[in-house]
Amino acid sequence: MLDLEPAARRLAHLVTDMPDDALGAPTPCPDYTAGDLIDHIGGLALAFGAAARKDELGPSAAGPSGDASRLGDDWRSRIPRDLVALAEAWRDPAAWTGTTRAGGVELPGEVAGLVALDELVIHGWDLARSTGRAYEVDPASLEAVSGFVASFSEPGQEASREGLFGPVVAVPDDAPLLDRVVGMAGRDPGWAPG
Repeated sequence: MLDLEPAARRLAHLVTDMPDDALGAPTPCPDYTAGDLIDHIGGLALAFGAAARKDELGPSAAGPSGDASRLGDDWRSRIPRDLVALAEAWRDPAAWTGTTRAGGVELPGEVAGLVALDELVIHGWDLARSTGRAYEVDPASLEAVSGFVASFSEPGQEASREGLFGPVVAVPDDAPLLDRVVGMAGRDPGWAPG
């Protein structure tokens, strides 16, 4: 079991502090503005919270959206609350056993938990970068995500990366671990908004 709370709370803080005038800002995700990314984060919070609870009828059946027009007026309170609830759901040892569904895909519980953590960490970095904010990850979360994305980053893994990550971005071996992780996840660690 991993503790998703530090990464969830960091991302919740980034969402809460996002200024309205930055919702149209570009992100390292080429198809998403900051507002689109926040909507996606809201959807993944619900989907992976339901996956932890093995809630087959909940929002885990559909993939997270990514459309700022669907944010609603309460997004600054609702999405952070849902992120904290996601972390709480993954504290149950049963969440990490058996199989579950997230985004319409059936996964072993322990894999779904890692995917959830990966989403929290990588999209936290994305959102922080969209407005030039600093981003820190707790060491345990960063190590776990590093191992997860590394498993998809070796030559010959291109097909298994589809839909999860962009092409690997080469990063020097002596770069900080967070830079290497975002590079393996298909982001340029030097990315900055235009």
